[in-house]
Amino acid sequence: MEEEEDIEENGLKKKLVKEGGGLDETGTKKGGGLGKNTMDRYPFLHLTFFFFFIVSSMVAAPVHCQKQTQALTHLYRNKMKANSGIDKSRFKPIHHIKKTSVHPQHEMMEKDRIRMLPGQPRVSFEQYGGYMTVDKSAGRALYYYFVEAQHYSKESLPLLLWLNGGPGCSSLAYGAMEELGPFRVHSNGKTLYRNRYSWNYAANVLFVESPAGVGFSYSNTTSDYDKSGDSKTAVDNYVFLLNWLERFPEYKNREFYIAGESYEGHYVPQLAHTILQHNIKAKQTLINLKGILIGNAVINDETDNKGMYDYMESHALISDETAHGINKYCSFSSEESLEIGTKCQSAMDEISRDTYYLDIYNIYAPLCHNSSLTVIPKKPSVVSFDPCSDDYVHAYLNSVDVQEAMHANVTKLDHDWEPCSDIISRWGDSPSTIIPLLQELMANGIRVWVFSGDTDGRVPVTSTKYTIKKMNLPVKTKWHPWYLDGEVGGFTEVYDGDLTFATVRGAGHQVPSFQPKRALSLIWHFLAGKPLPETSRYE
Repeated sequence: MEEEEDIEENGLKKKLVKEGGGLDETGTKKGGGLGKNTMDRYPFLHLTFFFFFIVSSMVAAPVHCQKQTQALTHLYRNKMKANSGIDKSRFKPIHHIKKTSVHPQHEMMEKDRIRMLPGQPRVSFEQYGGYMTVDKSAGRALYYYFVEAQHYSKESLPLLLWLNGGPGCSSLAYGAMEELGPFRVHSNGKTLYRNRYSWNYAANVLFVESPAGVGFSYSNTTSDYDKSGDSKTAVDNYVFLLNWLERFPEYKNREFYIAGESYEGHYVPQLAHTILQHNIKAKQTLINLKGILIGNAVINDETDNKGMYDYMESHALISDETAHGINKYCSFSSEESLEIGTKCQSAMDEISRDTYYLDIYNIYAPLCHNSSLTVIPKKPSVVSFDPCSDDYVHAYLNSVDVQEAMHANVTKLDHDWEPCSDIISRWGDSPSTIIPLLQELMANGIRVWVFSGDTDGRVPVTSTKYTIKKMNLPVKTKWHPWYLDGEVGGFTEVYDGDLTFATVRGAGHQVPSFQPKRALSLIWHFLAGKPLPETSRYE
């Protein structure tokens, strides 16, 4: 039995579906069928930090991660070409959302209530799961999972939306089941155990699989998977929220926050911008957005890239000679759209060899050496993250009993649930920088916090520091350690305009997975609008 602890306040082949068909308000297909098998199409997966380096070539990974290598290699080569077809210009929001995009949701909330998940321990909070139609004519619906707050009154705590990045990776896979959700999956792939540092101690937490084609979310229109991109994702997420708030009207006026990690450095500010602009246009608060929190976030291509290589050099992952080659012969900007030169490629190949047997998302973490499920669950630990967790979650969410309990896969999709999509075949737009959106949010009084797990080598702390420096913000509270349980939890600096930067000591790319207690302290302080705890005592 797991010990309670208080927080200190101070595979099947995949197929696309045919064109046509629609959805009713529940997200259930009214027409259309399954189309051509798409495993022979180029998979598009996990664009966490998509160009200038091939992520999974750095990780001794199981087969499913090799698909990520193929996708990232393809995308990287395309993005660096002048004729890539990927729009890298500033984010172009869609300001006109049809009123018909919001549908009646009468009695749908109760239908979405999850009585109990298979293998779940008893809990004192309610949980819900189901589909929300975001485009009725196209037959496009997003799957969500929602857990109400526990221990404290749900009525007094805010609503928090969590997004994972990729693009193309599932917030259910990572956020809900491996990071900040109320449960983790046992090594048998069949039962759950409690996460005593779940973020629903601090908020009512909503997870959505976005865009369509990710996880259980889908479209009945095949071409939707060829038209994915930042702008379309922001619009679908916004329409999702409008409908979700109709289904859960008690949260309409609740303080609302958006958080996430990795490529959500695009998703979160873009969604926040969309919400802000529609509030201004309507001259009323349609969604009561108060702040955003982004972690190890892809924000600005040039500084993200330079920071990654500088981190590798400073952490003795690559040689001085290799670092020199990268800095001399490679471009850090996607805007230049140049072919990779021979000397640059040689330096990148050297990095791939040097880091092949590392998990670059947490350079000090062990790898998964045996992904097989166990008959008898291994002793679980929330504080010591199991590197094979992806496999446990994959088995659990592909269980028919689990899908029925979660009201998922109601249309019987002809593919397994996957943590990262392999049916999204193209990403149309990906701005080279998100800094203007962060500046706009700050100018409109939206709280902005940026955090970094300091052992992530993929979107590392150096990248984020370089990006913030590029914003030229005056320092309000100078750099200092923050504390939890008498130990340094990380370091923080606060800037004019209500931007807080915080590191989380000992955490990799998925901060709540590797440092769950420090992550919970971080979200508590963010939601409360309070600075992270420091001490004036120095021996």
